[in-house]
Formats: sequence, C-alpha cells, structure tokens
Amino acid sequence: MKKHFAIFVFVLLMLAFCSPVVFAQAAGSVKGVCKDAQGNPIADAIVVYSNQDNGQKYTLKTNKKGEYFSLGIAPGHYNVSLYKSAEDAKANKELFHFGKVPVSLDENTLDFDLKKQAEDTAKGQGMTPEQIKQMQEAQEKQKKEVNTVKSLNEKLVASNTAMQAGDFDTAISTLTEATQMDANRDVIWARLADAYRGSALKQTDRAEKTKRLDEAVTDYQKALDLKQKAMETKKTPDDTKQLAAYYNNLGEAAGKAGKVDDAVKAYSQAAVVNPEGAAGYYYNVGAVLTNAGKVDDAIAAFDKCIAADPTRADAYYQKGVNMIGKATLQGDKMVAPQGTAEAFQKYLELQPAGPYADVAKQMLASIGSSVETGFGSKKKAPPKK
Repeated sequence: MKKHFAIFVFVLLMLAFCSPVVFAQAAGSVKGVCKDAQGNPIADAIVVYSNQDNGQKYTLKTNKKGEYFSLGIAPGHYNVSLYKSAEDAKANKELFHFGKVPVSLDENTLDFDLKKQAEDTAKGQGMTPEQIKQMQEAQEKQKKEVNTVKSLNEKLVASNTAMQAGDFDTAISTLTEATQMDANRDVIWARLADAYRGSALKQTDRAEKTKRLDEAVTDYQKALDLKQKAMETKKTPDDTKQLAAYYNNLGEAAGKAGKVDDAVKAYSQAAVVNPEGAAGYYYNVGAVLTNAGKVDDAIAAFDKCIAADPTRADAYYQKGVNMIGKATLQGDKMVAPQGTAEAFQKYLELQPAGPYADVAKQMLASIGSSVETGFGSKKKAPPKK
C-alpha cells in the first residue's frame, strides 16, 4: 500500500513540474529587424500583428537598431504591417505588409527589408537587374530632392524675413548658402539678386553701391539663364510671367547702376516675353531714358506704353514732361512741340485730381494752352506771372 502511494505522489510531482512547461508553450514569440529602402534601421517604427482568425492585434515598437521583439503571441496566421511612426499607424499609412504569416509556439522571425522587398516586387513584375537599379536610383534621387527643396524653402523664408526687416546682409548670407547647396535654382539666384539690389540702395559709399548693383545684375542673369533652360522642355503662363519679372528686375538694377542700354534691353525683353505687362515695362524704359536725358527715346517709349494701355495716365504726363523739355522760346513765348498740350490734357482727363494734376495745369499755362476738365469743358489758362 505504501509503495502504491509513493508512486502516486511521484506522478503528481512530475505533473506539477511539467505544468509550467506546458503553459509556457501556449504562446510563441516574434522578433525581427526593420530597415528602410537605403538599408538603414527604422527606429521607433510600429509593427502590428493582426490575427486573421480572431482579429486580435499586437502592437510592437522598434528600438534604435530597428529591432522588435515580443513574447506571448498566440499561435495562428497573421497580417503583419510596418508603419514608420505611431502617427502613421493611426492614419493607416503603412510602409509594407506581409499576409498569412504563421506564428507557432516557437520563436518566429520576420524581418522588414524595404530595399530587398522593392527588388522582389520589381522582379515579380518582370524587371531586369538594370531596371531595378534605375528604379532604386530614381527613388534615392527623389528622396534627396525632397530634402533639398525643404532646406531651400527654409532659407527662402529666413531671407524673406530678413529683407522685410531691412537686414539685407543677413539675407545675402543666407541665400548665398542656398546657392552653394544647389546652384541650379533660378528662384534662389533671383532672390539673392533682390537682396543685393535692396542693399545697394542703403549704401553711402558709391563704390560699394555700384559693386552690389553689379552683383545683382549678374545674379539676375543667372536666374534668367536657368529659367530659360527649364522652359525649353516645359513652359507655363506662370513661367513666362516669372521670366518677364526677372527681366524687369534686371532692368531696374542695370538702370540704377547707370547702364542705360542694358536696362532698356532688359525692360524691352520683358515686354516681348509678357505682352500683357508691356505697358509697365515700356513705362520703365521711358523712366530710365528720361533720367538719362534721352528725350526723344523716352517719348517713343511712353508712346509704346500708351499703345499697350491707353488708360495709363502717368504715361501721358511723362510724355508731356519730355516734350515740353524740347520747347523753344520765340520772343517771350514758349513754343512746345506738337502734341505736348494733348499729352497733359489726356492726363487731366484720366486723372483730373491726380498727383500731377496741378503741375500738368502749370505746364499747359506755360505754353499758353487752355485747360480741359474731365467733362470736356474748357477754361482759359491762368495768366503768366
């Protein structure tokens, strides 16, 4: 009897020792390493195991080496998804997933290698090794482009803030760094030119002012060259307007630098590129020529401006100013070229209370012409003093 009791106790003890082992094997473990398309570990990524049978989910997080590990995963078949972050997981923006992944009571390993998986996908689509290489290079180029554009935009924002505060030197420094990052962006060179042009106007030293204006001219030309090259393959209305704006700003910088011919050429080219804005560009031509004392050429430029926009009042006024500059004295009477009075009258018709209205009336009086109001009536010019 004692012998049978001893055997029974021994069996119970054996069962007691075996029980923990049985319970420990009721679930398995999972582990793996997650790498991106460049082969780098994806830190703080989210790996979600979703049981296809009962919908139970296990959410795991990778360490700095891109590794994940978990115990207590119930056996079954799982959909396993990889997300770059917890936010992406919430938004269901997965990087990759595996379907019908078996999980047993043993240790289960599942790695995410996005580079290899992209290659496998490409092979499944019948791509050659060379095509796969080209695809990977294109992906890498695109990623680099995204990072570059982000950095350049940050520098553009910083430079704009500096220029709005009148700190052109900081803007110049920031934009110069941007050109060193990527020298093939027309907008960067154009903004750098804007900064040099703005800073030149604050210089008291004539030599420094000229130097900065020359730098602006050079940088605008770089922007133009890059823009024109880009437009050879693709051209939109916005591109055309941007190109014209570059020419216009080049003309302003050249004009302030005393390079009249270069300024006229740039403004005129802007009018050719963007006919819709021709009136403004030709007006600028007239202004540069007026300042240079080239009266006949200035009058011709204002005529082009008026032809492009017959309602531009200040063009009539400036034309009149240049024409009255050609007036001659015959005895005690000032005789102006034909069309002078008409130019001032047209200005007054368009802007009877405009900023140049009083001066226009004085000009008419100086040549003994009557003044017409906007209603078409006439009144005698005031007598000369």
